[in-house]
Amino acid sequence: MPLGLGRRKKAPPLVENEEAEAGRGGLGGEQGPLGGVGAGLPQAGLPPPPPALRPRLVFHTQLAHGSPTGRIEGFSNVKELYGRIAEAFRLPPAEVMFCTLNTHKVDMDKLLGGQIGLEDFIFAHVKGQRKEVEVFKSEDALGLTITDNGAGYAFIKRIKEGSVIDHIQLVSVGDMIEAINGQSLLGCRHYEVARLLKELPRGRTFTLKLTEPRKAFDMISQRSGGSRPGSGLQLGTGRGTLRLRSRGPATVEELPSAFEEKAIEKVDDLLESYMGIRDTELAATMVELGKDKRNPDELAEALDEQLGDFAFPDEFVFDVWGAIGDAKVGRY
Repeated sequence: MPLGLGRRKKAPPLVENEEAEAGRGGLGGEQGPLGGVGAGLPQAGLPPPPPALRPRLVFHTQLAHGSPTGRIEGFSNVKELYGRIAEAFRLPPAEVMFCTLNTHKVDMDKLLGGQIGLEDFIFAHVKGQRKEVEVFKSEDALGLTITDNGAGYAFIKRIKEGSVIDHIQLVSVGDMIEAINGQSLLGCRHYEVARLLKELPRGRTFTLKLTEPRKAFDMISQRSGGSRPGSGLQLGTGRGTLRLRSRGPATVEELPSAFEEKAIEKVDDLLESYMGIRDTELAATMVELGKDKRNPDELAEALDEQLGDFAFPDEFVFDVWGAIGDAKVGRY
């Protein structure tokens, strides 16, 4: 079914065997200071309360390899969050690789992305040992899922069992990819790294420069395959969530409704099917944009306006429209 006849033509979408998975929606965008957000959603038509009247949100944090507990507040995106953690532990901000919620282990199901439960405990994983590996690309697909931290670091989220990379024991889930064949990837997004890996010629050897997260004693020798596709949403475990947005201020929200949760899961599955990406926060944004639209063309226009860089194909937009509609009427 043709749709979006007036849509701007963009570069063809990224379709990868090497999956890219965002730190839930590209959260590194610059925002104004949070100033202790937490007033919830203001009533329509009313200005937000002044900073002095907004309740302060304070989160507790530790370094994943072991540290005293710190307290952080006053952030509205992931880059600012990493900065507050670095201040709390007197570290350079660039040392923070990623964070997990409620566990010190490198557990990709608990990766911090766009939402933090108001009672969640944040564990920060910092840079550990650096390593360099030579990989012979014997197959088109290496078996890697790539994610990023929203602040310029891409790292390995999942390693497919039996894949090319699975046979290289030195490479592990959580490793940051610093460079491919000497080309620095610092500042690159997940899909850029996935594209580079896909474009490497089959039948040749390439070099990966990696940095692993510093591990606690009980994590040494741990090598996980990472999270599995569709393993469930991890949107915070507290009584509400702090949603960090790439545009606009952070907001305190209720946990997703049953409709929203199922729609997000179905859209996330479509992202993987069409684009080789799993990204719960991106899926949540698409559901938010589409739940009040009257037809697929309106959804296409909204996606082009807000998420045009992804260049979603019309067939994908139509399936997203259908997935949101099915979730609305309970067809799960």
